[in-house]
Amino acid sequence: MKHILKISCLALFFFSCEKEPEKTEIKVTYPETQQKEEVDTYFGTEVKDPYRWLEDDRSPETEAWVKEQNKTTFGYLDSIPFRDALKKRYTQLVNYERISAPVKRGEYTYFYKNDGLQNQSVIYRQKGDSEPEVFLDPNKFAEDGTISLGSGLNFSDNKEIVAYSISEGGSDWRKIIIMDVASKEVIEDTLVDIKFSGISWKGNEGFYYSSYDKPKGSELSAKTDQHKLYYHKLGTSQKEDKLVYGGTPEEKHRYIGGSVTEDGNYLFIYPRVSTSGNKMLMKDLSKPDSEIVTILDHTDTDSYIIENVGSKLYIMTNMNAPNQKIVTVDASNPAPENWQDFIPETENVLSISTGSGYFFAEYMVDAVSKVLQYDYEGKLVREIKLPGVGSAGGFNGEKEDEVLYYSFSNYKTPSTTYTYNPTDGTSNVYRKPGIDFDPDQYESKQVFYKSKDGTKIPMIITHKKGVKMNGENPTILYGYGGFNISLTPSFSVANVVWMEQGGIYAVANLRGGGEYGKEWHKAGTQMQKQNVFDDFIAAAEYLIDEKYTSSNFLAIRGGSNGGLLVGATMTQRPDLIKVALPAVGVLDMLRYHTFTAGAGWAYDYGTANDSKEMFEYLKGYSPVHNVKEGVEYPATLITTGDHDDRVVPAHSFKFAAELQAKQAGNNPTLIRIETDAGHGAGTPISKTIEQYADIYGFTLYNMGFKELPNKAILEKFKD
Repeated sequence: MKHILKISCLALFFFSCEKEPEKTEIKVTYPETQQKEEVDTYFGTEVKDPYRWLEDDRSPETEAWVKEQNKTTFGYLDSIPFRDALKKRYTQLVNYERISAPVKRGEYTYFYKNDGLQNQSVIYRQKGDSEPEVFLDPNKFAEDGTISLGSGLNFSDNKEIVAYSISEGGSDWRKIIIMDVASKEVIEDTLVDIKFSGISWKGNEGFYYSSYDKPKGSELSAKTDQHKLYYHKLGTSQKEDKLVYGGTPEEKHRYIGGSVTEDGNYLFIYPRVSTSGNKMLMKDLSKPDSEIVTILDHTDTDSYIIENVGSKLYIMTNMNAPNQKIVTVDASNPAPENWQDFIPETENVLSISTGSGYFFAEYMVDAVSKVLQYDYEGKLVREIKLPGVGSAGGFNGEKEDEVLYYSFSNYKTPSTTYTYNPTDGTSNVYRKPGIDFDPDQYESKQVFYKSKDGTKIPMIITHKKGVKMNGENPTILYGYGGFNISLTPSFSVANVVWMEQGGIYAVANLRGGGEYGKEWHKAGTQMQKQNVFDDFIAAAEYLIDEKYTSSNFLAIRGGSNGGLLVGATMTQRPDLIKVALPAVGVLDMLRYHTFTAGAGWAYDYGTANDSKEMFEYLKGYSPVHNVKEGVEYPATLITTGDHDDRVVPAHSFKFAAELQAKQAGNNPTLIRIETDAGHGAGTPISKTIEQYADIYGFTLYNMGFKELPNKAILEKFKD
């Protein structure tokens, strides 16, 4: 293992990449990471796992290792000369008032507001034209902002009681708090040990929620794969809550959701064995003793209820429709053979929202939004004219709402809230953010490039106008490519900080995502997972070939499944990039399914226990198992959270240990472990600012910058 690391920095940005760099040094002493004898056997093949001990998040050894790694990492980051300047600039930019679209519930209108630097947004309420008052301030949950809202407000039918969940330290485990709306006082004991759950009221008497039994081992890493749906009746203790569905040993469901229709007449239950595909069951709540009726008894499709009018059900489904469609059926006979097309499938992927007595069909056309309005008879009312090319979201509300709200943004346009009149189709700006940013100085364009097998892949590239395509622009290529998740254009203050420094930000819409429907998703799963990495590598090659950047100025970034993407790409093509930034990544593909709810990801990945072929395929790209001795890997900053109980930090720990042991050359391999943080949701603003200052500082420094490319921006906006 190398213990002393000398970093060679390229000269300033305006010199040629081939010019002999000036030398500076940051000495890094890597902590000693003990290797232990641990061997697994898969189909006759032995696989060593010398860092298995780092999986024990409760051991003093692991705790000591984390402290030493952070000491090393922050010692390095503190030495970057412009890190504090980046932190200051992010703080300046994000310090603007942000207000959400309002929602009317009972006598009050509710909205979220952040004054700028508040760690968590505050919920306000307003009655008529009276002055808004604070209804719920999550900043008071914890002084450092590490306790956040885990869900929005969920009101009883009469709007007199509200239930909401909180997350502590970023954990997926939640607590549900029940509060009287008028007095703002907590009225019952807090419900605990709740995970991956919504809150759906049955009238005013109680609500449905979901959870697992608390694991016997570590609550952060022990396996949880038997989800259950419960009903909590107000005025009773949690131990009296009724088990509604799940919990039978012969029928294991890793995720179970339950939701009640707006009219309160039906409960729909959605059991899943993985993140894709669900069963669908129904209970008629208007009949107290009604049985649960099975509508779909398999998990071959994604199907769920979006609306009902009396007994007429409206169902979103991808059954025989990879891009999704809406069908109708009567609740008295809801079997799939009775489904009738309502909004048929098109060549573009459909998502749906309802409000004011209309359906709003949002289509992704090459990952950007197009929205059509339909009435309840399936008649097209109009295409909604959007403010530009980007992402629109919202258009949801209750049937009696006369005005709806939607947001619009793209990579260079801050999210703006609009009102929408569903009667005449007019839109007006409701709230425009007051950020000190001029989108006219930036350009964002979509390109299409070919992947290794010839598949056409879209990518959106955003940067400041006037950037010279000379191959020397610092560039971040971002991707995800999994779980049917679509990357659509959105605005980020962090991206502004990057682009102000002459940086280019590129987002590739890889296979495995949902941009082109179920077939696009499946093309990046299991034995086709390599397609995702090939798509990402081809995106990097496109940016280099077109002179946006070069390998000396290219960083790749992704989180969670995107962390896997970065880990696989940097181990397969270490020559292609200068900096790798895997965040909260799934990096040990042979053991991911043994932690928390990881077994539910098998639809996308398969598992090493499935077959010899699947084991060999996973081992062939698993980042932890493909770090090779003597290879010069890119400068790497791994980021994770010590409370991440979705993708446990052991993935990142083991990957860092492998890289530190085997890295050749002078590129640093560091791991930044955030304390009291999880997978990302609910992260306080203060921590977000620090994280991006570290990430961008590390990236620019390892691209050879000794000072910021655009120092003038900091002088211009001096306090």
